[in-house]
Amino acid sequence: MIIKPRIKGFVCITAHPSGCLANLRDQVEVALSNKVEGEGKPKRVLVVGASTGYGLASRVSAAFSAGADTMGVYFERPPKGEKTASAGFYNSAAFCKLATEAGLSAVDVNGDAFSNECKEEVVKRAKETGGPFDLVVYSLASPRRTDPADGNTYRACLKPIGAVYKNKTLDTDRKEVKEVTIDPASEQEVADTRKVMGGEDWEAWTDLLLAEGLLAPGCLNLAYSYIGPEVTWPIYRNGTIGKAKEHLEDSASAISEKMKAAGCGGAFVSVNKAVVTQASSAIPVVPLYVSMLFKIMGELGTHEGCIEQTSRLFSDRLYGSKEGIELDDKGRIRLDDWEMEPKVQSRIVELWPQICTENLRELTSFDKYQKDFLSLFGFGHPSVDYEAEVDPENPY
Repeated sequence: MIIKPRIKGFVCITAHPSGCLANLRDQVEVALSNKVEGEGKPKRVLVVGASTGYGLASRVSAAFSAGADTMGVYFERPPKGEKTASAGFYNSAAFCKLATEAGLSAVDVNGDAFSNECKEEVVKRAKETGGPFDLVVYSLASPRRTDPADGNTYRACLKPIGAVYKNKTLDTDRKEVKEVTIDPASEQEVADTRKVMGGEDWEAWTDLLLAEGLLAPGCLNLAYSYIGPEVTWPIYRNGTIGKAKEHLEDSASAISEKMKAAGCGGAFVSVNKAVVTQASSAIPVVPLYVSMLFKIMGELGTHEGCIEQTSRLFSDRLYGSKEGIELDDKGRIRLDDWEMEPKVQSRIVELWPQICTENLRELTSFDKYQKDFLSLFGFGHPSVDYEAEVDPENPY
């Protein structure tokens, strides 16, 4: 069948397997050009949330920068008849193809990472395929979580806390800058979002892996967060998602103590740069901010996507420094350092009041934002013939 993009809101409901494979090849090239050297580099890596965004890029960097065998956990829709798989499903299949061709082990577990069943399957497969991990990356983004402890399903929301929020946002469908108004979250919504996106499940994964002897001596445990500029704080950092991320960051200390007591290296949170992902596309204000950021950082030569970020994380921060892992005053790795440079953020502050529909393409890189968004689903790659027939069930 011939596969075309079908977009509903901030989601593309089709995905192109050939495009996903081409994108993976590009990421592999970046990873290969940023090799991790030395004795301390990881040999076996578990990535929870491995199919898109920073999780996928982490798996690529682990495999092709460090030469590690990997296990990827994700919850993705397989193809069925005339319906394509989700992009994450094709990304993972493409990764396994390229890793296997490179002589690396790549094990996949497709299931709900919040569930006990999925965790138990990972334990089983890990013991069958090589044992303990020396790096764990936790990179889940989900709108809901069923807690196996009480059987309840909790739903995350994107809302401010304490006051109605009004600001500019970008309607990516209509290509319009308009005002958005969002009512504040209730206390229950704040608690539910923390339950989904906070550190509780990260700690549950760690507890299980420690109990099963699946964290090797010196193992590092990594989760991802975002802070961003003040213009996004009311809806992000000071909103429901931001409070959940604070809980994730605070969890690192308790997780680290448990790991160090078992002879492991500890847990860290990496604060990353704003990029186009399926998750970030849903956040009001963020697409407009990211479009501006692309232009400003592009002009400065400091723009990075997910794979450039994780390549720098692996080669410069986790394993490349003789001085150890550089942390901020709250114990976090700051990969958002180039984004938060004063010369970048002062330009954001200067341009934000000026942005409108009429000057959108002049003052931002909205076209690049759209290109990167379609790329998430395998569309728009210059090497792919999108008029060619593709078998969505057996593409590789």
